[in-house]
Amino acid sequence: MLARTRSRRRLATAVAAFGLLTAAAAAQATVVATPAHAATTHRVLFDDGHAEEAGNADWIISTSKPDPLGEDSSPSVETDWTGALSSWGVALQKTGSYSLKTATGALTYGGSSATDLSNFDTLVLPEPNTLFTTAEKTAIMTFVKNGGGLFMISDHTGADRNNDGEDAVEILNDLMTNNSVDSTDPFGFSIDSLNISSDHPAAISDSSDPVLHGAFGTVTKSLVANGTTATLKPSDNSSVKGLLYRTGYSGNTGAFFLTSTFGSGRVAFWGDSSPIDDGTGQSGNTLYDGWNDSSATNAALALNATAWLAGAGSSGGGGGGSGTCTAAQLLGNNGFESGNTTWSASSGVVTNSSSESARTGSYYAWLDGYGTATTDTLSQSVTIPSGCTTAALSFYLHVDTAETSTSTAYDTLKVQVLNSSGTVLGTLATYSNLNAASGYTQRSFSLASYAGQTVTLKFTGTEGSTLQTSFVIDDTALNVS
Repeated sequence: MLARTRSRRRLATAVAAFGLLTAAAAAQATVVATPAHAATTHRVLFDDGHAEEAGNADWIISTSKPDPLGEDSSPSVETDWTGALSSWGVALQKTGSYSLKTATGALTYGGSSATDLSNFDTLVLPEPNTLFTTAEKTAIMTFVKNGGGLFMISDHTGADRNNDGEDAVEILNDLMTNNSVDSTDPFGFSIDSLNISSDHPAAISDSSDPVLHGAFGTVTKSLVANGTTATLKPSDNSSVKGLLYRTGYSGNTGAFFLTSTFGSGRVAFWGDSSPIDDGTGQSGNTLYDGWNDSSATNAALALNATAWLAGAGSSGGGGGGSGTCTAAQLLGNNGFESGNTTWSASSGVVTNSSSESARTGSYYAWLDGYGTATTDTLSQSVTIPSGCTTAALSFYLHVDTAETSTSTAYDTLKVQVLNSSGTVLGTLATYSNLNAASGYTQRSFSLASYAGQTVTLKFTGTEGSTLQTSFVIDDTALNVS
């Protein structure tokens, strides 16, 4: 084929759609904090950066942030910490198996902040009241895909506590349907736009479920004090499961509490914030004590679900530090069909140009091919759960070239694994103009030795100054089990 020109390249506009500068996106791809994997300590981050204290809400475990131990280092009762979620926090703290923190700023994944999601097993979103930014949604979804637990707690439609035009129903639905990682109903449910005044949703009969029958007790009922439900869509995600249902509902409608999975991570949803409210908090708030309501078992439900999300449940996969593994494919946008999203790439690398052909679909990654001195890169950060014994990286590669040598590698493509500081941990393979052939060839490598680490997979194409060589990649995958 003829060498292509820069004017024929597609612009990498989707990086800007992440709300990131190109340079910042590249930095995030190669500078990723490696999670610390503790054997018994489950790390839980409660969000307080999205108006969780607006109006009468007081959805915090303590006024000491980020570390609640600053208020009382050895709490024994809920009032030792100040906040409407203090009962939840104190109950976890007293077990000695949890490390709790509160995030008050933007949520990140792969950064250097102490509250960066890479440092935690579970993220709790207790009725957020402001929209997550594009970058935050990418962080949250990537965190879950890579093995984190996500606890989403909504309230009824119209519960706009800060009067910004958005309520928790809209905000959480936006997270699931308008993100750069997977907007195709990734968790298998949507939150209903309802305001149910009161009810006592009952638990399904399943003695093996670790959320309904966990270390913190048996769950029989919850309560609704102005809340909502969810509609399940198992055709989109077969793992979605309703655990408690509004009276008169079952199956795919009226789920008040549900669980699901995404990638290597776990998800839980609760349709009302009243059950987690312990009735105590900061002065001036009108609170409701659902946590201790004797007509329900809300405390057991919240605590069992937290344990399951963090990987401390009795079965299945788990959060980032659980040491367990759920079979999954970990790479986002692995066939490039979402365009220039999820991957960090040089301008025009992810393309649907007709000058080359995708193996499947329309989009592919095209590195080099200019016939001038060029270096193109393509990379993605991924966390391989520590319990996985198999981690198989594969991709399809097509190489065409105008070089005529049968012995000299003028142009090369390196496939490498990098650590959190950008140091190359290993070079999996180096291809060159000497590998030119018609069609695609699948290439496969084991990354099992990197289990328990957050690494960056990076393709680097380097082309000389005369004849072109094109390295064309499609249908990538990182399958773990």
